[in-house]
Amino acid sequence: MKDILGEITRLRLERGWSEYDLAKNSHIPQSTISTWYRKGQVPTVRSLEKICAGFGITLCQFFAEGQDAVSLTPRQKEVLEHWSSLTEKQQELFLELFKNIK
Repeated sequence: MKDILGEITRLRLERGWSEYDLAKNSHIPQSTISTWYRKGQVPTVRSLEKICAGFGITLCQFFAEGQDAVSLTPRQKEVLEHWSSLTEKQQELFLELFKNIK
């Protein structure tokens, strides 16, 4: 079974977000998020949906393990469609730019 709080923490830290940033982006009170961690509680499905929306991922992507197939959000599909039309040099430049945006 997936460690839900661990995965939320991983995704949050991957983005350089504090608990406050997660609360702001997922429209969940920071006190609620803090309570989950303090008491080791698992968020409700509705709260998890809000968290995933804040991260810009689907629930399927959140629960995917390893190389499992995942569905892409419409926004992610749009990025991939544009990506394939770029030259190799443009892709390298985009990746460098993307890595430096925070």
